[in-house]
Amino acid sequence: MTAAAAPHACPAHLPADHPPVATGRIGVLLVNLGTPDAPDPASVRRYLGEFLSDKRVVEIPALLWQPILRGIILRTRPKKSAHAYAQVWSDEGSPLAAITAQQARALQARLGEGVVVRHAMRYQQPAMAAELDALLAAGCERILVAPLYPHYSGATTASALDAVADWIKARRRLPALRTLPPYHDDPVAITALHDDLSAQIAALAFVPEVLLLSYHGMPERTLHLGDPYHCHCRKTSRLLGERFAQSHPGLRLVTSFQSRFGRAKWLEPATDATLVAEARGGVRRLAIAAPGFSADCLETLEELALRGRDDFLAAGGTDFAALSCLNTSPAGMAMLEALVRRELAGWIPA
Repeated sequence: MTAAAAPHACPAHLPADHPPVATGRIGVLLVNLGTPDAPDPASVRRYLGEFLSDKRVVEIPALLWQPILRGIILRTRPKKSAHAYAQVWSDEGSPLAAITAQQARALQARLGEGVVVRHAMRYQQPAMAAELDALLAAGCERILVAPLYPHYSGATTASALDAVADWIKARRRLPALRTLPPYHDDPVAITALHDDLSAQIAALAFVPEVLLLSYHGMPERTLHLGDPYHCHCRKTSRLLGERFAQSHPGLRLVTSFQSRFGRAKWLEPATDATLVAEARGGVRRLAIAAPGFSADCLETLEELALRGRDDFLAAGGTDFAALSCLNTSPAGMAMLEALVRRELAGWIPA
C-alpha cells in the first residue's frame, strides 16, 4: 500500500549518470504476528517452525528445545492446526492477514498521500525486512514501526523490534526510526474498546450476564522474570471495568487467558476452564471479547467463537456470543489513526 505521490528525486545538480534516489517521504509499517500461507499442514509447519524457533517465544535453550520442536511438535501439531485454520480461512487468506492489510489500506486513506503505509508479519509473509526495504525504496527517510500489540510482551513487541534490529544491522542506508509504544491503558484505546464492545452487545439478541475478557496466555514464569504483559492485561480489564460499571451496571466483567501450550504453568485463570466454571455456576448468557488482539484471527474465530461456544453450552449455558476485535471498525481505525498521528508528531503537520 503506497501513497500515490511520487518520491522526491536527488537534486538536479547531480551528474547526469547519477542513479535516481528517492528521498523525503515518511513511512508507517503496521506489524502483526504472522500466519501460514495456506491452511495445509506443510504451510502450518513452516509457520510454526519459524514462530516456535524464536528465542523470545520459547525461552528454552535450543539444544533442549529444537529436538522436541523438530522431532515431536512439527510432526504432530501442523495437521491439527491446519484443520483449525481451514475453518476460518477465506478467499482473502487467513483472517489476520486479510484484516491487517485492510487496516493498512484504511490508515493510508486517513493519513493521505504525505505518508506511505505498508504492513508486515513478524513471521512468514509479508516479511518485515522486505516491507522496510520497500518503504526505503519509496523514499521514506523517516519510518514509524507500529507493532499492533496493545500489551507489551517480550514474545510479541520485543520480537518485532528484534526483527527491526536485524534489518538495521544488515543495511547500509538507514532511515530515522520510531516505534509505537504499548497502548493498553491509553484513553484513546480504552474508549475505542468500550464504544465498540458496547455497540456489539447492544446488537445481540440477548442481554449477557458476563463479559469475559480473554487475553492470549503466557507462561507464568515470564511474569516473575519481569515481563509486564500480565499487568498490562489486568490494567486494560480494570479500566474497561470502570467504563462498563457506568454504562452497563448489571454486566459482570471477568478476565482470563487462553491458548495454553505445553506442560508449563501459564497465566490463570484459563479461558476454557472459566467458560465451564461460569456456566456451571449458573451463568446462562455470556459474551466473550479479546481486547489483546487488534484483528480477528485463529485464536478468536476458532478457539473462542467455536470451541469456546461448545465449552460454554455443554456446561449448561444457553446464550453465547464471541464479539469481534476492533479490526477496521470506525472506532478501531479512529484509534489507530490517533495513535499513529501522535507518534508522527513533528514529522507530519499537526
